[in-house]
Order: sequence, then C-alpha cells, then structure tokens
Amino acid sequence: MAVQEARQGTGAEGIHEGSCTCGDCPHGAREGHRRAVAAFLRRRDEFAAGQGLPAAVAHSASASRQWVSEELTQRAEAVAARGRAEGEAWLARLWLRTVCVVWGAVVALLLGEALTAVGAGWTGARTAALAAALAVAGVLSAASLLHRARGGALAPVIGEDNRMSTSRTVATCWVLFVGYAVLLLAVRLAAASDHAERDALISGLDLARGAGVVTVLAVVCGIAVLVRRVVGLRILAQRLQKVPAHRPRAADLLTDDSGRGAFTDIQYVAISAVALLFAAVRLARRPDQLPDLPWGLGVVVLISALTYLAGKYTEGGRPVVLSVVRAREPGDLDGPIRTGDDIEIRGAGFVPPGAHSADRLSRMVVRIGSVDVHVPLVPVTGGFSNPTDSALTVPVPAEVEPGAVEVQVVTAAGVATNRCIVQVTE
Repeated sequence: MAVQEARQGTGAEGIHEGSCTCGDCPHGAREGHRRAVAAFLRRRDEFAAGQGLPAAVAHSASASRQWVSEELTQRAEAVAARGRAEGEAWLARLWLRTVCVVWGAVVALLLGEALTAVGAGWTGARTAALAAALAVAGVLSAASLLHRARGGALAPVIGEDNRMSTSRTVATCWVLFVGYAVLLLAVRLAAASDHAERDALISGLDLARGAGVVTVLAVVCGIAVLVRRVVGLRILAQRLQKVPAHRPRAADLLTDDSGRGAFTDIQYVAISAVALLFAAVRLARRPDQLPDLPWGLGVVVLISALTYLAGKYTEGGRPVVLSVVRAREPGDLDGPIRTGDDIEIRGAGFVPPGAHSADRLSRMVVRIGSVDVHVPLVPVTGGFSNPTDSALTVPVPAEVEPGAVEVQVVTAAGVATNRCIVQVTE
C-alpha cells in the first residue's frame, strides 16, 4: 500500500511538487516525505528478502548487488530531496510559532502579575516588568518576521549544520534575560519621580551587585563563540566529521549529531536552566537591581560551561583504515587479492554521526589506486549490512593495475582516511 501511495503521489507531482505547503494538500512537503520514506523502506526490505530482482541480473551475485545498490541510491536521493523540501517548509512555518510562544509568555507574565497582585496591590514595578516584556516581545516578533525563512526568532541559534546549537541557545537565553532585567530597570528609572528612588535604581546596576550574572553572561557568550571556532577548525583539520541535518529539532540541544543523548550537552542545559530560574526569582523579588547570583551557583555554571567546552574539544575523530583483507565467501579457496575480488576494509569512523541514512551512505567512496569505487549498499531487514562504521566491502575493479596499490576511504562528510597498501595480483 505504501508503494502504491508513493507512486500515486509521484504521478501528481505535476500539480503538487515536493515543496508544496498548502494546508489541506495531501501531497504537501511533510506528506510527500512520509510517503517517500515508507516506499523506500518497503523497497529496501523487499530487496533484503531477495524480491524484486530483474531476471537479467538475478543469476550473478555481483551484478544483482550492484543493481540493488544503484536502485536504492536513486530512491534514497529522491527521499533526501523530499526531506530537504519538508525541512524548508517546516522552517518557513516556524516563525509564526515562535511569535505565538513569545506573546504567550507575555500573557503568562500578565496573568502571574495579576494573580500575585491580589491583596498586595498593583505596583509600579509590575507595570515596568510588563512594559519591558512587551518591548522584548516586539523586538523578537520583528526579528521573527525578518528571518521567517530561517526559523524566525530561532535563526540565531541554528548552526551551520542545520541543527540547534546548545551553546548559542544557552547564551541567547542569558542575553535575553540580562537585557530584560536592564530594560526593566530603565523603565522604572524613566517613571521614577523621587530623587532617592532614581539613585537606588542606578546603584542597582553596580557591578558589586550583579557581578555573578555579568560573569556568567560573559562566560556563556565566550563559550558560544569559542565552540564555533573550535568546531570549524576541527572540521578543516579533518578531525571532526559533520553532515548537515534536514531540519533543526529541539532534541539537538541534548543530543549529539547521531541523536544519542550527550552528557556534556545535557548537564550544560540543565545547570544553566536552574541558574537562570534562580536569577529570574531573584529579579522578581528584587526588581530594583540586577539579580545578585551567588558566587557558588556562578562557579557551578562556569564548571558546567568548561565541561561542555572540553567535550567539544574531544568529540569526534578522524576515520582510520586499520587493515584490508580479501573478502571470502563460504566455500571459496584462500588466495591473494585479484581484480574482480571483493576486499573488506576494516577500521573505525567510516560512518559519521548523523550519516546513517541511505543517501549519505551511498556517498562513501573507496579509492583503490587511481580508481574511485562507490561503496555498494547491501540491504538487510531494518538497515544495511554494508557499509558500516567499522567495516565495508567493495569489489576491486578491472581498471586497477596489478602490484602495490593504496586503499583509502572517503566518508560521506568528505574526510579521507589514511592510506593502506595492498598487493593486487593478476
């Protein structure tokens, strides 16, 4: 049924392309991507079960493997195109959601102030807090409108790999909080008529009172800038493999590129959120000065930030080829590597984090001498047996000259491994 639906969707592409975003269209970007993925998974499992092979290639194991790999590669590219279209459409819709969230926060602040004002009465500090919130919300709404094609207000925290950046998100939260606190004091200062009250508000900005918050702000902003520099240098030095995602997700803040939970990211977000909540409570209690973040809590945030930075320095690594051997089928005789034989390359780091999809796996290349050999996709139920992160199998083409040749793997991220020399005989 999934294959039939996918074919029907393909036939309607003359009217509704993969980037269609109309509300009630069954062939919109999200639906088109879902159907394409379902059709691909169905086809992959059919090939894994030995079904769907043409009679012209069914007699040869190498020919059928090559045909299956090419067929899956073409289908995977179509799925990837659908995924990119779905990601662009999702980003284009995100700006309106961010605006709704921002103004929802303003409404929540208004309701909270109204409830807490029962019995205590409405004060000038409550009016200033609401006015500052309206100003911040207006700025964020304008920024969302200007960057509506890139996710609205979330555009600054989306990294170059199209994922949510943990360091930028934490730094942005602290910048918005400190900016709101200063704007709150500015509104109160503009509305103050008493000279003593104005002096008290100005003294509330003294460094002695807000040293903890200022220090944390400087550190998290510095971490955001430094992490971007570190990641960029490690990519250029081929010590870190990065592949772009189809679209950013909130889970990116707590996971690595492969989607697994990352300790450094989780502890950085959790501790920063707790410290930010404490600072917000202090600001609510003392709206006449910058929140005096205790040095004990400030040091905890600094340790968390340094841990996150150390994790960025140590994550990833360059792929490496450890050995190359002749792949032997059951019943085959042992012998040297000859042209036409399959070789198994063993090592580590062949599949970068986030590159386990078929379109990324199909981009892997093995350089045997001067010949580039694309790694064939070998499907199994639920995935692929070739290539894997620690081993991959490719045939030695007839164009390879006998003798000592160098074998090198180029991953989907464009990173090349070390060279391993093997002997190819006639």
